[in-house]
Amino acid sequence: MDAWTWQKALVKKNIEAIQEGQDVDDALIILQHNSVYTMGTRSSEKFLLFDKDQPPCDLYRTERGGEVTYHGPGQLVMYPILNLRHFQMDLHWYLRTLEEVVIQALWNACGIEAVRIKGLTGVWVGTEKVAAIGVRVSRWVTYHGLALNVTTDLSPFKRIVPCGISSYSVGSLAEILKRRGHFQMFQRQSPIDDLLDLLHKQLLDEFSEVFGLNLSQVRCEDASIFSTGYIPFIGTTFREKGSVDVEVF
Repeated sequence: MDAWTWQKALVKKNIEAIQEGQDVDDALIILQHNSVYTMGTRSSEKFLLFDKDQPPCDLYRTERGGEVTYHGPGQLVMYPILNLRHFQMDLHWYLRTLEEVVIQALWNACGIEAVRIKGLTGVWVGTEKVAAIGVRVSRWVTYHGLALNVTTDLSPFKRIVPCGISSYSVGSLAEILKRRGHFQMFQRQSPIDDLLDLLHKQLLDEFSEVFGLNLSQVRCEDASIFSTGYIPFIGTTFREKGSVDVEVF
């Protein structure tokens, strides 16, 4: 089952449980996609620099917010399926918190200082956007999420106006580190795989820290689902982490 269908199945399952008064754990999917362009619900076709009927690779319009972007190998994508009732029922808070996950991961993994840009959503290193964020919330349950360019081939971004923003370029961590002469910090035979593994782990660590979650891993053939046990704080009462049953498609 593809990641899009996978997310919607988890969201549907969680919403149904909430409507029945059940308390369910959240989930986090982290993966790499095959090459694909995705558009948001209200994305404009003017940001496509190709014929939409003859795209260079698969092209889909999804339910998320934002304009067109590209996903592909070397890019780490995180899809949190979170009940915002456990956190803050505030979409702006959620977007800023996802940005914080990336900012902390880049600093703690690579010593790269990443920033937000006022009025825009995402994460930048200098003038290069390294992480895009596009989300959807249904009855306060989130899906879609963030994409971080780690070792991504950036050439497919030249076929679109990424996220509808023409005033900034798109970058990858690998290219930034190479320019700074820091790529030798990775000692294994394949520094590209080393960097991907490092950021994979660091994103999960920072997600757990920033959102205050405990993650338990469930593997499947082409992705990892991390089910999250939460300890929400209500007044002076902590709620113990519940068990989780995540169905792997």
